[in-house]
Amino acid sequence: MRVIAGKFRSRTLKTLEGGETRPTYDRLKETLFNVLSSAGMVEGRTWADLFAGSGAIGIEAMSRGAAAVYFAENNPRAARMLRQNLTSLALGAEIAERDASEALRQWERAGVQLDVCFLDPPYQQHGDYAAALRTVASGKLLKVDGIVVAEHEKRFDPGERIGTLQRYRLLKQGDSALSFYRRTLSPHDSPPDDTREP
Repeated sequence: MRVIAGKFRSRTLKTLEGGETRPTYDRLKETLFNVLSSAGMVEGRTWADLFAGSGAIGIEAMSRGAAAVYFAENNPRAARMLRQNLTSLALGAEIAERDASEALRQWERAGVQLDVCFLDPPYQQHGDYAAALRTVASGKLLKVDGIVVAEHEKRFDPGERIGTLQRYRLLKQGDSALSFYRRTLSPHDSPPDDTREP
């Protein structure tokens, strides 16, 4: 696993052996950053990297000029690897070693405001998508013009609308896909009765 572009271009990152984490591969990562960079959502922006694993997405964002990245990873071995990757690049960042939804609530209580929230649970853990997306949708953590991106298996659909979040773009690549969401309602407004939960 390597950093694709920016300050740390071509630097390698450690990843766990086996199936405990699933890295986002270079081609899909490049697609993600092309979309978000063209929307002005990387340089100077504040990110969250949920289910972070090695931290490849958040570190890529920092390499490309993100102002800050908050990481959440509840696997102790993966969190330790993430810390090693950050240390090797002399990067400072907050790592919440807890469930993604708990981390989101913790950051919201601390007054964090996110421009981009990226989530990439293990593909088979469909419930983690719903929990994280609902937590973002119901809170004030995401800025009004913020974006949520879910990486998922192409055959799985995390949903068109989750509470206040509406999917506006779906990109498929190989066996994976990226769902892009924006907020369409205030967290205090009621979503329509026909809201389809994932």
